[in-house]
Amino acid sequence: MTLVAEDVRFAYADRDVLQGVDFTALEGEVTALLGPNGAGKSTLLKHFNGLLRPDSGRILVDGNRITDDQAQLREIRSRVGFVFQNPENQLLAPTVRQDVSFGPRNIDTADEVDIEATLARVGLDGAGNRHPHTMSNGEQKRVALAGVLAMDPDYIVMDEPTAGLDGAGAERFVGLIEELVDAGVSILLSTHHVGFGKAVADRLAVLKGGQIVYEGDTIGRDTADRYGLRTWALERR
Repeated sequence: MTLVAEDVRFAYADRDVLQGVDFTALEGEVTALLGPNGAGKSTLLKHFNGLLRPDSGRILVDGNRITDDQAQLREIRSRVGFVFQNPENQLLAPTVRQDVSFGPRNIDTADEVDIEATLARVGLDGAGNRHPHTMSNGEQKRVALAGVLAMDPDYIVMDEPTAGLDGAGAERFVGLIEELVDAGVSILLSTHHVGFGKAVADRLAVLKGGQIVYEGDTIGRDTADRYGLRTWALERR
């Protein structure tokens, strides 16, 4: 499965955000979308599972253009999981177990999902009865990820997965992403942390001024500085 944006333009009421974006996230890879805060990374990511629609241009998932067809959107959202930057935006149930089972219930696969095994997969063994909103930010992010994993997606889109995490929490997410890749899950994530992107991604792209201004399998300090990317924590290569 590939995720493709073709000449995508999008504006909010007060500003243009995406101004002719051409971008592809390939199957079997981790792609990191880099950019300073406010560059439009979250806006672009939300197009890939139908949370937003472009004003013009095309979004294609597995070669199929996303439309307003509700049956298509239901299928896409089961295949392209989305983890929000703020996990509280998607944690709605009174217990972790209920939250993680919410998605599978909506697509009629709840009987096929082992919730405890899914929680163990993100390091939350035995947390099923806890209230999500009493948990730390890092734990909440892992609950949100478990909810997406429970739907067995082909692709996972993560919006700023390390935002608000300390070094240990960010390192944990590096490990989780590596385990997901080993399990065959393709990942597209956004981050303004260059080092994190380099630590996990096969390919990096920079979004600035509403357009993709750089793509490559790594990024040097001079290039990062040119585009206003100055955080180098977690660099491993």
